[in-house]
Amino acid sequence: MAEVVKMPKMSDTMTEGVIAKWHKKVGDKVSSGDLIAEVETDKATMDFESYQEGTLLYIGPKEGEAVPVDAVIAVLGEAGEDYEALLKEENAGAPESGTSEKQEKESAPASDKSADQPDEEPAGEAVTAESLGATVITMPLLSDTMTEGVIADWHFKVGDTIKSDDAIADVETDKATMEVTAYADGTLLYIGVEKGQAAKVNDIIAIVGKEGTDVTPLLRQPKEKTEKAEKPAAQETKAPEAAAPASGVAATAQADDSRVKASPLARKIAKEKGINLNDVKGSADGGRIVKKDVETYTPAAKPAAAAATEAAPAPAAATVSIPQYVGEERYTEKPVTQMRKTIARRLSESLFTSPHFYLTIQVDMDGAIAARTRINEVAQLKVSYNDLVIKAAAAALKQHPAVNASWLGDKIRYNEHVNIGVAVAVEDGLLVPVVRFADGKSLSHISAEVKDYAQRAKTKKLQPADWEGSTFTVSNLGMFGIDQFTAIINPPDACILAVGGIQQVPVVKDGAVVPGNIMKLTLSCDHRVVDGATGAAFLQTLKALLEEPVRILA
Repeated sequence: MAEVVKMPKMSDTMTEGVIAKWHKKVGDKVSSGDLIAEVETDKATMDFESYQEGTLLYIGPKEGEAVPVDAVIAVLGEAGEDYEALLKEENAGAPESGTSEKQEKESAPASDKSADQPDEEPAGEAVTAESLGATVITMPLLSDTMTEGVIADWHFKVGDTIKSDDAIADVETDKATMEVTAYADGTLLYIGVEKGQAAKVNDIIAIVGKEGTDVTPLLRQPKEKTEKAEKPAAQETKAPEAAAPASGVAATAQADDSRVKASPLARKIAKEKGINLNDVKGSADGGRIVKKDVETYTPAAKPAAAAATEAAPAPAAATVSIPQYVGEERYTEKPVTQMRKTIARRLSESLFTSPHFYLTIQVDMDGAIAARTRINEVAQLKVSYNDLVIKAAAAALKQHPAVNASWLGDKIRYNEHVNIGVAVAVEDGLLVPVVRFADGKSLSHISAEVKDYAQRAKTKKLQPADWEGSTFTVSNLGMFGIDQFTAIINPPDACILAVGGIQQVPVVKDGAVVPGNIMKLTLSCDHRVVDGATGAAFLQTLKALLEEPVRILA
């Protein structure tokens, strides 16, 4: 008897999966445990093994297509078995009569359209990518918060021959720049999104197929809707380019080396340094240029920029009158990056939907300073004050589980594990990688992990799994000389700890005024989850642990 195969839920945040590759085709025999497909989820590309046996009778989604969780993707059964009734029963969203009504509604507009527009093709069997022997490449979901991606660069142009594992484009998401793989062999027949333009997740960005294939029938309806919007955008982007000849050197370099194979980071560094990638020799596979190639490249001497001479003001003539200065109003506008868009959206939602309140406490850091000095005398890796705060916060959260919680609308989740997010400033905004199970890790372990996260965050090499799953967040601006600040809660956490710098101030000890080292901690709380007394008790515990660090090492 035929059985349906559905898209599995492969992660806690997965809502749909993209079929990256099919390892079986219709007619193949499938045994339990056989690898039948690779599925790209919101976090990684995973192997999908069959739990059923039989002959593969039907494959629904094509490679590169997104499918919701629990949707039918294949049917297994006996060779030659009729599976249409089973498929119709699984896919039907309404009774069969409703399906016929839908077909009537679909056919009616088609007939009206053919009457009004006789030049267009009459309604008939829908054109699919499969019928054309083509593969549709859509904008993938590259992170849990991504809603759209910007095409940072195309590595191929229409008419080029590509392989299934070729990286055809670089996509700028809200958190990093990642590569999009073709997943198909053939000729690049169509590019739907120009470099620098954004496309929503699952929108068509390219089509691959046999050379000479006409994909117009496949694109006719979507293209009619988007053509009008794309043409004005193209005109707008051309106008500033024509109006800015002063940046000719950078513009020429960027245009000339757009077809050179290079990693996103190498291309970014070359742009910042004004290096033409045509002059750089790549050391990676296939001559691909990577970061070290750009950093070690020594450009030829260039003539002094004429712009600097033009910008130098002419010497003022000697005069007894009051000199006048005439300035020029100028400004620069830059498009908002995907990361900045997501930061704006998520923090606005947090601040305007979560009722924030703030608690501040002073910590005597004399004990922490002495403990850190002793630890660093024997530790292989230097421990920072931020590492001490993370470890102490993890220990305090185990004693106050009400703070280690999340608001879920109709219920509150009290987390028994402690995953601490550490805010890291990067060029385009802020990332929050997660130190998992921080309460069970040593200070050296936490220090090594935080340093690794910070380095990978700044080079845009963090993966989605690195910034997901926090239960509490620490944001430290003390190294920038900030005494005290308040932070916006990082959803779904209920609290975030803002850490200021250590200040040398007069303090009273044993009735005498003596020099002291004070650090201020401010806890931002979601009042739907944490009350004032609960937050205050947590801060008191945290204060005691930092003032006597031996308690967090025991």
